[in-house]
Amino acid sequence: MYFTLSWNPETKQLRTEKTCQDLATKSARDTQTGERCLVDPTRKYLTLELYEGVVTVLPIAQESRKKGDPEEGTLGDPLECRIEELFVRASTFFEPASPTQKQEPLLALLYEDTQKRVRLKVRQLDYSAGFKGEADRVDLKSVPSLQEDLELGASHLIPVAGPTGGLLILGEISITYYEHSNNVSIRRPLEEATIFVTWEKVDNQRYVLADEYGKLYLLMLELNAKDQVEGWKLDVIGETSRAAVLVYLDAGRVFVGSHQGDSQVIEIQPQSSEVLQTFANIAPILDFTVMDLGNRSSEGPMNDFSSGQARLVTGSGAYKDGSLRSIRSGVGLEDVGLIDAMTNITELFGIKSKASSQFEDVLVVSFVDETRVFRFDATGEVEELGDMQGLSLNEGTLFAANVANGQLLQVTNSSVRLTDLDSGITVSQWTPSSGQSITAVSANEDVALISVGGSLLVALSLADSLSVTAERTFSAESQMACLNIASTDAKFCAVGFWKSSEISILELTNLKTVHSEMLDDEGLSIARSLLIANVLNAQEQTLFAAMADGNVITYSFNANKGSLSGKTTIVLGTQQASFRALPRGDGVFNVFATCEHPSLIYGSEGRMVYSAVTAEKASCVCPFNLEAFPGAIAIATREDLKLAIVDEERSTHVRGLHVGETVRRIAYSPSLKAFGLGTIRRTLEDGAEIVQSHFKLVDEMQFNVLATYDFHDDELVESVIRASLSDGAGKLVERFIVGTAYLEDGPSEAVRGRLIVLEVTDDKELKLVTEHEVKGACRCLAMVEGRIVAALVKTVSFYELCVCS
Repeated sequence: MYFTLSWNPETKQLRTEKTCQDLATKSARDTQTGERCLVDPTRKYLTLELYEGVVTVLPIAQESRKKGDPEEGTLGDPLECRIEELFVRASTFFEPASPTQKQEPLLALLYEDTQKRVRLKVRQLDYSAGFKGEADRVDLKSVPSLQEDLELGASHLIPVAGPTGGLLILGEISITYYEHSNNVSIRRPLEEATIFVTWEKVDNQRYVLADEYGKLYLLMLELNAKDQVEGWKLDVIGETSRAAVLVYLDAGRVFVGSHQGDSQVIEIQPQSSEVLQTFANIAPILDFTVMDLGNRSSEGPMNDFSSGQARLVTGSGAYKDGSLRSIRSGVGLEDVGLIDAMTNITELFGIKSKASSQFEDVLVVSFVDETRVFRFDATGEVEELGDMQGLSLNEGTLFAANVANGQLLQVTNSSVRLTDLDSGITVSQWTPSSGQSITAVSANEDVALISVGGSLLVALSLADSLSVTAERTFSAESQMACLNIASTDAKFCAVGFWKSSEISILELTNLKTVHSEMLDDEGLSIARSLLIANVLNAQEQTLFAAMADGNVITYSFNANKGSLSGKTTIVLGTQQASFRALPRGDGVFNVFATCEHPSLIYGSEGRMVYSAVTAEKASCVCPFNLEAFPGAIAIATREDLKLAIVDEERSTHVRGLHVGETVRRIAYSPSLKAFGLGTIRRTLEDGAEIVQSHFKLVDEMQFNVLATYDFHDDELVESVIRASLSDGAGKLVERFIVGTAYLEDGPSEAVRGRLIVLEVTDDKELKLVTEHEVKGACRCLAMVEGRIVAALVKTVSFYELCVCS
């Protein structure tokens, strides 16, 4: 099917000029070398090669002053012309010797004859329009051309412009220049054999070539004084993804379109090239699996892939462009400004310099031993202040916020300060009497909850001045690790402890325990961060507990009774997360969880959604509602401090591991927290192509290759699964099962593959448990009632693993 379009520069719209036409021919056989469409240099004819031995010619209407003639550019009716050449590898029109040349177009065909010889055929396109009702006629007349046989690996034709014209014939071991006017050819061998896959013209003397192995070449023609081709020079200028198409843009820049890898924009430089831009591509996907880190808990309801950690893990690309890709839906961040290059930031707080202000304009940045303050104006311009409203800047800040009565609260390791914003005078200060440091703090507009030395818990009222309303001392065995209080109208607070996986709900008036909960039955992991926030509108508040092992445990929190219910567990990473509530309006919050895989937690359609966030390097964040950037957040990384806007909608985010081999099969083991990959590697050594196959063990979070098991030189991986098999002692242990196939020239005609069982040791190494030779390639594997089912080429076989003591 085909149709034609035109562009209207005034309306800037595309318009369909000719609707779809069907050129299907039931009696013809589809071309085996790919469909081709060519336009001759005079722009008079368009040719289509869709079927073997048939060239379809479509005349293109030229400018005419006669009434009734079709508009310039209109395609005429298709005309079929039969040729003798069936297996055509490449075709092209010769470039005319001069723009005024009147000769009919010459079509060059690179083909393979019935004797498997590669030849070049030149045909002249002869078209005559019908007169007085007669049909149009077209013919491809044979003209004298190159008679010698070409190399068997010849694959592409490049038309050369200039006075003499001609063709470049690309082969695997040589490049041949053919000058049709004099019927002469020049052939030169390549320094290293390769397989060219595509080319693009830069100018009349230079061409960019790409080969099967990702190398990029610059071919430059060497001309004599008469502008005749005497030779050429071929230089390797770089390595890219395996190119499917090349497009020369301008100023030495080339777009490398790749089917089996990422597409790129490169810039040609002297003897080299530089990648300017990369466009992610996950095709072709040979295998994939679904991994949801959020559904590992056996407690509470399943999340049905709404955990934010659910992802597709794909084996993408082929050979050198092969990769493992993690694809998930997440929330993006749009950077709006870089404040400064800073390191070792511990906390961020956005505050208002005036109590009557609608927007925050001061960012408090805390370090281990100092605090820095930045003020923003209405346009977003920033300046650093040496002093601010009586804040203590010579030590780190644990907490800073605007509170009731137009006052500013600052908590450091040594004291709690309450400052009047209008006068800048500290109206009240509280210091621990024991001389111990303040280790944790949580506060709202009315109450500040202070942990002193991890053992003393103090509730301070913030009404006009600081006053102690309740105290509680915990034993040395029950030191506090974290605490939190709800942002408004709080009656209770939550406390987590160092030496147990317990959290307790305390009443604010007397700090007595009203409810306790064990987060981890085995007591191996403790809570490192707590947050109580209203995430789901018109529902109970949610208590978030970030565990040291990367799990996040949530409860429905009854703010009136202080009770917990509905426990769920979600895995966000391998390290503890840090929570920060981001106001959403109407008393509802989003929660930003900072860890190695940051997530934004928010309510949607009555359920809680965990979305990945494109802020992988974030160490801490805070809401910062600037006048210039409403709804912004401040983000600190290890290198800098910046402002960003959180997207309202989720989009697809891709992260990958470049394997450099075809990832043919994927198996995922949740218990081992690893992937098993069956890969195929292809390299070129001394002009010979070497193919090897491996099994790789890859970490689920970092995508690091942990171990590799090599197969035989003549063996390829066909299938991979994970299974729980007996270890001989009555226990089920995790194993990877691999099915392989030998190449046709394998070690024995009776053996065509292997069945391999691999064990992952405690130090993440691969160990061979057993292997079994099979009489057919093992295309597929499965487990049925503890037995291994192998689908061979012609049979289905059952196997049972026998473990000998």
